[in-house]
Amino acid sequence: MAGDSRHPERAAVAALTDSFVARLCEWVRIPSIGVDPRHHADVHESAEWLRDRLREDGWPEVEVWDHGPALPAVFACWPAEDPQAPTVLVYGHHDVQPVDPVERWDHPPFEPVISGDELLGRGASDDKGQVAMHLLGLKAHLAATGRSAPAVTLKLFVEGEEESGSPHLRKLLEDHEDQLSCDLVVFTDTALHERDAPTVNTGQRGVLGAEVTFFGGTDDVHSGRAGGAIPNPATALAKLVAALHDDDHRIRLEGFYDDVREPTAQEREDYASLPFDEERWLANNGGGAQATQGEPGYTTLERIWVRPTAEVNGISGGYTGPGFKTIIPASATAKISFRLVPDQHPDKVAAQLREFVREHTPRGIRSEVVLRGEGVPPYAIRPDDPANEAVVEAMSLAFDEPVRFARAGGSGPAALLQALAGVPLVYLGATLPDDRVHAPNERVVVPLLLKGAEAAAHLWRILAQADIAKRLTR
Repeated sequence: MAGDSRHPERAAVAALTDSFVARLCEWVRIPSIGVDPRHHADVHESAEWLRDRLREDGWPEVEVWDHGPALPAVFACWPAEDPQAPTVLVYGHHDVQPVDPVERWDHPPFEPVISGDELLGRGASDDKGQVAMHLLGLKAHLAATGRSAPAVTLKLFVEGEEESGSPHLRKLLEDHEDQLSCDLVVFTDTALHERDAPTVNTGQRGVLGAEVTFFGGTDDVHSGRAGGAIPNPATALAKLVAALHDDDHRIRLEGFYDDVREPTAQEREDYASLPFDEERWLANNGGGAQATQGEPGYTTLERIWVRPTAEVNGISGGYTGPGFKTIIPASATAKISFRLVPDQHPDKVAAQLREFVREHTPRGIRSEVVLRGEGVPPYAIRPDDPANEAVVEAMSLAFDEPVRFARAGGSGPAALLQALAGVPLVYLGATLPDDRVHAPNERVVVPLLLKGAEAAAHLWRILAQADIAKRLTR
């Protein structure tokens, strides 16, 4: 599109910037740590804060869903004037991660700080900043187009348990199926590849977590009196963990790769075109690791975006306190998580894990596998899907340059939302992988949020165009 077509949205965002930043700071001050029962009252306050801001903005239907085991979620709907217009559901979350270790923060985590073009504070990026970005985007859309209602019917669903793994999300979606019905889901808990390399995300990996425990006797025993004569659960478990991967870092569960969808040649070409500095990535995203590793034949970006993993998250057993205690432990446990890619499913991988554990449980040891929830399936959308192409156009207008494609190595409820809604799901976010989410000194780059808001303002207009609207609603 010509340059003039994007100026009204950009000008509207610029006019609202100061109030947007002030409002986001106000929301960040609420310590809505959903995983900590001591902060559940703050999660309620956060939901009520969002409800009040939506009403101030003119949303005609706003509700706080707070009836049952789930922490409060916020729902809002603003119908389009045209009853034939597509209905779009925007997903986000308002709960935040704990702040530990608090001593590593440069400032109190719930007292937001403006530093240059960054806003620092817990939740500034994940995900309050991006939810607020969409509120700003709608206001800019209305101001730029002179409409009294959005060009598409907009629905907003902001849950309060994403950082806890969304344990009650399925029931929440099923209980409110009619209210949440839509033609398209826009998932906003997502990031760009780099500040100078705007991207549209096209998928997330799934995840399955499990604890594998080996039991020997009923009690820890003296290693001098029984050592060499009875099985050691910790030693046996270490052998199982070592057997998870072969020398090429491939996972050795039988049939694990049977359902893995290989990236297309075009996708691999897209990923290879993205800027990537391995040393900087290791320092910022790799936790200071000294080198990369993984399956031969795949780049680092491919390994974290489109290849599955099995990671040992922790091992415990026996005596781990100060000093020394010569025992054979009664049990040992390994926490293991799998990142899954299309078309893998957590149920099938769980069965493969159980069989792997059975095969690697030696005589004299009893094994137990405990799954941590039902797992999260992976999700991906074709880059050339019409809905995704609309996002690409909107992002290109906002960023003044062509955008490329990326994936997310982490996991979220995208697959569940898409499956229950039965419609396409696209990603629109404007944060960065190095925003230190889940870590001390979380930040968000405000100019990127403003670009994201402008992209959202463009998107609602683009989706209402006759050819795209027809594809979505047919």
